[in-house]
Amino acid sequence: MTAPGTRPEPEPDPLLPARPAREQDERLADAVLARDRKATAEFVARYTDRIYSYICSCLAPNTGHAEDLVQEVFLAAWKGLSSFQGESTLEAWLLGIARHKIQDYYRVRLREPEPLDDDFAEREEIILMPEQERQMDERRMRERTLRVLAELPEQYRLVLQWRYWEKCPALEMAERTGKSEKAIERLLARARDQFRRKWQDG
Repeated sequence: MTAPGTRPEPEPDPLLPARPAREQDERLADAVLARDRKATAEFVARYTDRIYSYICSCLAPNTGHAEDLVQEVFLAAWKGLSSFQGESTLEAWLLGIARHKIQDYYRVRLREPEPLDDDFAEREEIILMPEQERQMDERRMRERTLRVLAELPEQYRLVLQWRYWEKCPALEMAERTGKSEKAIERLLARARDQFRRKWQDG
């Protein structure tokens, strides 16, 4: 109970990290900005594995560019660290940068000419991704999905990951790649069709 004449303590904002964690992140960011070598090493060591894991999950099954993207994330972080205000954790802030780098990677790769697929016949009906088989657990389903994705041409794999894993609308994908929305939808249809056929063959 609050004593008369005193102000009650404000309720913590559930969207912000706890104060000790926020203050710790802010101190680390300030030390890195001050070119403290120990703090910089701690910054990299603390978050590299998490960022690498996230990027690999977005690029799987072909993760050859993951390390380069991790470096790009940290370079962007160092350039923009002065803008960090503690409104999220440093980890969440870095993951936001990583997400943008992943989408930039998708955008660049999808600007290249799409692969030829002579077996594909355009049709009006929607081709759905395969229904999850109830008897499979989540891990086996993901492993099978990754195996099928690995067999697809890179553009087919990336357009499916961007659309369904990153939940990016086709219109936004078109704007970011410089292609028409119809071209993106056609690419998605081809990718879904080939994914479905390889899934069924497997």
